[in-house]
Amino acid sequence: MSFRPVVCLMGATATGKTELGLALADALPVDLISVDSALVYRGMNIGTAKPDADTLRRYPHALIDCCEPEDAYSAARFVQDATRHIGRAHEAGRLPVLVGGTHLYYRALLHGLSELPSADPRVRAAIAERAAVRGWPALHAELAAHDPDSASRIHPNDAQRIQRALEIIELSGRTPSEHFRHLVSPARAEGWSVLSMAIGDDDRAALHARIGARFDQMMRDGFLEELETLRRRPGLRADYPSMRSVGYRQLWRYLDGDCSLDEAVEAGKAATRQLARRQWTWLRKEPALRWLRADEAPRERVVALTKDHLLSGG
Repeated sequence: MSFRPVVCLMGATATGKTELGLALADALPVDLISVDSALVYRGMNIGTAKPDADTLRRYPHALIDCCEPEDAYSAARFVQDATRHIGRAHEAGRLPVLVGGTHLYYRALLHGLSELPSADPRVRAAIAERAAVRGWPALHAELAAHDPDSASRIHPNDAQRIQRALEIIELSGRTPSEHFRHLVSPARAEGWSVLSMAIGDDDRAALHARIGARFDQMMRDGFLEELETLRRRPGLRADYPSMRSVGYRQLWRYLDGDCSLDEAVEAGKAATRQLARRQWTWLRKEPALRWLRADEAPRERVVALTKDHLLSGG
């Protein structure tokens, strides 16, 4: 088909992206594709707010439960997987709808992914040792000296992203910003006509309240017990990408005896709020994003905008 439409439902955590995807699935022949770096992992259900089994039976999502928590799942792998699923949807005459909040994945798919060096355990260990002595804010300052643009997008305590940025510099001799200036966009290469939408909600107090309420509900639903089960897997460690996910990292510290349960829960809520802020930063930079107001029937609006996009041929 010459017209290759793709719909992206973006947004910060706890803003109702999943519900919008289900609304489109009720209205149109779509293939839902998850864009979430935590939902890829099997056994991580409660703490990721993964749709329940009944929902996934009625509304199948690609790229949910596609790897084990011991595996590393990268943006490059996501681009390969998502491109394959999008192609299959187009071949079947269905609309691929991408739903989720991992905006690094969206950026890689829509705007391109640089050929970054693979992770090197030796280099990562050396960077972690420096951080143990000097602290991650000091390494963030080191990154800022090499690559101010990357440092401006990374929080001084975001250990995972600081470590990866410094690793890229050490392995390649080029900064992440230099790499990202030479991008290959799958969206352009495949000729997709992309409609990107997100719910805009300026009431941050209400968003934070929803985040807190959802975390409390996850605890009542057995989040801690889920993590205890995961910790019994012999190959799983706290420094794996899956266990660095928001909530899991904080509760792991409690199970290690490093803090109280109340402290871990509050830290998990705070980390989720920080995630939401980072997601809003990504969204504000996304070109041609159609905003949906939370108080103006976003389910009906997302269906109407999608139908208009299909009728217009892009």
